[in-house]
Amino acid sequence: MATITAVVDVSDPRVDDYRDLSAADRRPDRPGGRGLVIAEGVVVVRRLLGSPYPVRSLLGVPRRLDELADDLVGVDVPAYATDADTLSSIVGFHLNRGVLAVADRAAPPDPTALADTARVVAVCEAVNDHENLGALFRNAAALGVNGVLLGPRCSDPLYRRSVRVSMGHVLRVPFAELPGEWPGSLDVLRAAGLRVVALTPAPGAVPISSAGLRGERVALLLGAEGPGLSDAALAAADVAVRIPMATGVDSLNVATAAAVAFHTMAPPLG
Repeated sequence: MATITAVVDVSDPRVDDYRDLSAADRRPDRPGGRGLVIAEGVVVVRRLLGSPYPVRSLLGVPRRLDELADDLVGVDVPAYATDADTLSSIVGFHLNRGVLAVADRAAPPDPTALADTARVVAVCEAVNDHENLGALFRNAAALGVNGVLLGPRCSDPLYRRSVRVSMGHVLRVPFAELPGEWPGSLDVLRAAGLRVVALTPAPGAVPISSAGLRGERVALLLGAEGPGLSDAALAAADVAVRIPMATGVDSLNVATAAAVAFHTMAPPLG
């Protein structure tokens, strides 16, 4: 069982990992400059505890720590209990979820091995909004996507806001950066037997329901909000597909579009 210790002093060094989170999302002072994994709320903390990420500690109000009692059995990490005002002073904002946990990062999977075993992977180009990326991971988890591969200029999926918006599912969907130069790195996916499919609102693209993707092994290319996929990425795809939409609507949020595409390709679920 985690050891629960009371914290009454805002300056207590034992909770430095949680300090001023709104200004320290990246935690560049940590090894590799990529920071800690920060989970907020009972549901997301529970998913962090069940993930491969090595948990360092928890911090929360007693009521929320009590809700995690069963999850903390056999977990040998410190848990710090404090009141809501002290918690807010430590993290730098009011935290209505009442509990956080921090963990070190785990080694990412090998992208080639991930591609070799996947039926569907999402491949992101310049998806640089933390919340869009978090929502995309939540959709990927819900709709049977086997992993996410990151091309150039993507946000870090383990930023605090991405983890929160994903409801912790970024901690269970494998992800890695694609090696090599973009978009030539897509050849890794093609060599693994995946059909490289670009999702675009371009009128000349094939309607996604007509592309014969269900049951195929697919790498789905997704671009940033606004500009979408680059011309180079579109040219590197085996086929471009679109989601037909009502007149006057030209596109969807990237996470929403990804969810529609994932559902179109998904095996029978639930």
